[in-house]
Amino acid sequence: MSIVELRGVGKTVRLPTGEPLQILAGVDLVLGEGEHVAIVGRSGSGKSTLLNLLGLLDNPTAGEYRLHGESTHRLSEVRRSRLRGETFGFVFQQFNLLSGRTATENAGVPLRYAVGRQFWQRTRLAREALTQVGLGERLDAMPDKLSGGEQQRVAIARALVRSPQVILADEPTGALDLDTGASVMNLLQQVCFERGATLVTITHDPAIAARADRCYRLDHGYLSAVDDPREAGDGWDATAQTAPIEPATAAHEPAPARYEPAPDEPAEPVPADEEPVEPTRVMEPLDIFPPTKAADE
Repeated sequence: MSIVELRGVGKTVRLPTGEPLQILAGVDLVLGEGEHVAIVGRSGSGKSTLLNLLGLLDNPTAGEYRLHGESTHRLSEVRRSRLRGETFGFVFQQFNLLSGRTATENAGVPLRYAVGRQFWQRTRLAREALTQVGLGERLDAMPDKLSGGEQQRVAIARALVRSPQVILADEPTGALDLDTGASVMNLLQQVCFERGATLVTITHDPAIAARADRCYRLDHGYLSAVDDPREAGDGWDATAQTAPIEPATAAHEPAPARYEPAPDEPAEPVPADEEPVEPTRVMEPLDIFPPTKAADE
């Protein structure tokens, strides 16, 4: 069953001179449940624009985008934001963690805009996500006390905390050394495998692209499938060497134990009859999560 379906999607913007600039043209792409798709392409080929369109951060100027069979063309901003927060998780090359906030607080940022139990249990859910990515002993650590690999693990936990159906990863290992990048990519694909989430990875690394179920090349705004990632040509560095990455399988090493609150840890209240109120909106880095009714912390 398809989650995302793009048919003839294009994106054209207007330059200051008034001339049109075509970024994407005639893009056809279908994303199914639980698969891993890699997209490669040189800088300026439109990869980030395509990722923004997939994640409902931008609108196409041509073609049709259907999410769960529903056209997104006429969605209101409120509905678009809600679908974005519920359906997609984002992992970026830069970690974009909030300084002065603990790993738990950073991982729980998307839940500040959730409703119901996800909002009231945001601390527990954030700690569970961090434990799943191997940071169960670093729940209260500040970003400046975490290594690069640990910071990216926090970013992965943040992307997973609302249990999205699709993870969009833009060069998730680009700011890491080879060994750390391989470890992080192992983790990202394994966690998506365990949760049944679809993973879309933009990368220049042949080892990462080669492990995907399908690989596409984006060149001058046109998307085309490639059977062998090395056929992607100059869209990446085909000579890059990367530490071995094992495919995610059911036989992979077991995931870390689930987070269990300490016996003396107070449970977060879940009022039975109290209707959440609108929180004061604080503009923070990567404020891409949907505004919804929720109570002040």
